[in-house]
Parts: sequence; C-alpha cells; structure tokens
Amino acid sequence: MMRKVVIDDILGSASYELVRQDFRRRIIELKKRRRVSIGDKVSLLFENRDTVIFQIQEMLRVERISDLDKIREEIATYNQLIPDSRELSATLFIETEDQARLREELVRFQGIEEALTLHISGHRRPARFELGRSNEDKISAVQYVRFSFDDQALGDFVSGARTELVIKHRNYQAAVMLKPETQRSLAEDLSRNL
Repeated sequence: MMRKVVIDDILGSASYELVRQDFRRRIIELKKRRRVSIGDKVSLLFENRDTVIFQIQEMLRVERISDLDKIREEIATYNQLIPDSRELSATLFIETEDQARLREELVRFQGIEEALTLHISGHRRPARFELGRSNEDKISAVQYVRFSFDDQALGDFVSGARTELVIKHRNYQAAVMLKPETQRSLAEDLSRNL
C-alpha cells in the first residue's frame, strides 16, 4: 500500500522555501504525465504521494499554517487522496470558461458519478466518487474519484494494455486513450501499491 504522509514528511516553512522551486518544477513535470483531459470540459489529475505532499506544503505556505495540530489536520485531509492498494485515485475537474454561468454549467454534470469508467482491454472499472460533493441541487467543480482493480484488470493495465477513460453522460460524452507515458506512470504507482 502507498504510504500515507506523516508529519515527518513535511518541511517547516523556512526549509520548504529553500527547496520549493526545484520541488515545484519536479511536481509540474510529474503532473504533466498524470493529467488527462476527457473532452473539453473534464480532466483528471491522478494523485500519488508526491502530488499530495506538494499540495500539503503549498497549502501550509499559502495559509501560513505552523501550528502542529493544524498541520496534522491538513495531512489527514490530503491523505484521503492517496490511493489504497490496487487502485488509482484522481482529482476530477469540471472546467468552464464562462464564470457567469458556472452554476448552470455545473448542474448539467449532475449524475457524472454514474457515467465515468476506465476501460482496460474490455474490462470496465467504474469510478467511485467521494460522497458529499454533489446532490440534486448542486455539484462541485472538483470531485475526488477512485478506480479499483481486480487481478485481470491490474495485470492488463500494468502490462500496457489499451486503456481508455470514458464518460457517457446524458449531457456530456467523451473518451480518451491514455498516453503510454501516463499509463507507465500510473502503473508504477499500482506496482508499488500492491
């Protein structure tokens, strides 16, 4: 299982400032391989321990959090993004350029939690969405999703079998094949996370 973040993994603000530029550059490169656009309105950023540590460090920096109890709270919150054994975890973004119509645009995506699947050479792995981020009245532009793998799907994915992310929603249909470098990066996580 991918190790959760602990307080010893987090640098103090002065130490973080010394390494921030290089760490940030490394995470940006990592995220390039792990961000997948599904059509023009939805994208997924697949998370791992490094992306989560970066998010924690940046949140502490922006919010100027130094209290140990508050740091532990941030760690606990972000640790929920780290995938468990035999799964991938991602942040899903619903993107809209028209901020004046944001609520109206988002409402069109209600029910997306039933519409997103990962197809691995014939195996369909439905997304599991975090509860509480949508209801009949509203939906968040940021969602947290997980894809679990059985033995067959895991073996096929890690060996590089054709893999596609598919959304079949009444108001939005799109699909995208994972790029080889994306699939390799995610397969490394899965292999380490058994």
